[in-house]
Amino acid sequence: MEAIQFTLGEKKLELVKKPIPKLTDSKQILVKVAYSGICGTDLHIIEGHFPCNANGLVLGHEFSGVVVDVGSEVNHVKKGDNVAVDPNNGCGVCHFCHSGDPHYCKSGGINSTIGIYKDGGWAEYVLVPEKQVHKLTENITLEHAALTEPISCLSHGWDLISPITMGDKILVTGAGIIGNLWVALLHLQGHRRVTVSEPNTSRRELLKKLNTGFQCVTPEELKEKQAKDSDYLFDLIIDCTGSAPAIEHAFSLLNAGGTLCIFGVAPPHAKISISPFEIYKKEIRIVGVNINPFSFPKSLGFLESLSDRYLKFDNLGVKTFALKDYKEALDDLKKGAIAKAVFKL
Repeated sequence: MEAIQFTLGEKKLELVKKPIPKLTDSKQILVKVAYSGICGTDLHIIEGHFPCNANGLVLGHEFSGVVVDVGSEVNHVKKGDNVAVDPNNGCGVCHFCHSGDPHYCKSGGINSTIGIYKDGGWAEYVLVPEKQVHKLTENITLEHAALTEPISCLSHGWDLISPITMGDKILVTGAGIIGNLWVALLHLQGHRRVTVSEPNTSRRELLKKLNTGFQCVTPEELKEKQAKDSDYLFDLIIDCTGSAPAIEHAFSLLNAGGTLCIFGVAPPHAKISISPFEIYKKEIRIVGVNINPFSFPKSLGFLESLSDRYLKFDNLGVKTFALKDYKEALDDLKKGAIAKAVFKL
């Protein structure tokens, strides 16, 4: 089979031929990959800014596909079923896992993610544990299901920052795929006083395809509005950039009682400088969002609700590529010509 292999030491990404994996456990499932996304975290990994398996692996932690083989103890899916795969899994025995927080697990969670620490979905086939496989309903296409993992992270974030009062002024920073999905989710839930900040002209134009009517400005325009009006503030800010300067600026735009949701993944070495006095004075709430504990079923519900109205790839700025065209896909992403690249197998 074809696969895209990454070697950390050399920061080398290459298309290789590998044998199709075979079941080695009664609770494993072999999935033929249909769609597999490139995440911002993948870009950080390729650049050497995010930890991963140092021994080399197949990347890709956002994927959907079709079951082609199952272990003898698997009974919730069968051959031919369309599925999405949750790449994250706790150890199941530590304090965090037993407390319902498997994303904090020190041996599991983000530390054992499929596509970051185990071979993932940038390949024609992938072998996965049965408890991480979710069967799709008839209303969810394999194409839409490629977004299950990112939307499962949004679902976790939604739970952490809820309730969001109707009529709140909301700012979303960054109009990549995550920013666009937040825009879709906020619009679906009835929020209309939403502003999006994005420096890239192409991405600002892409955002219009979602037809939400939300205002889209550049970071410079945000600063200009702030300079002219000291009350130009927001009740909720969702950062989807992972950029330390953008997060610092967002903090200064918070209204009293406001919430800053840090959703974008910053490099581990990045630092921000904020005023603890402002946190005290305004009773600011800062919320981090780390992957997707137990939120895959919720994500599948969101996929059905969002449907074609919001999830058409063209409207989201998603472009599909063959595995062999991975260099072009990465280049288009880095240039901001698209919001997301997805391998279509």
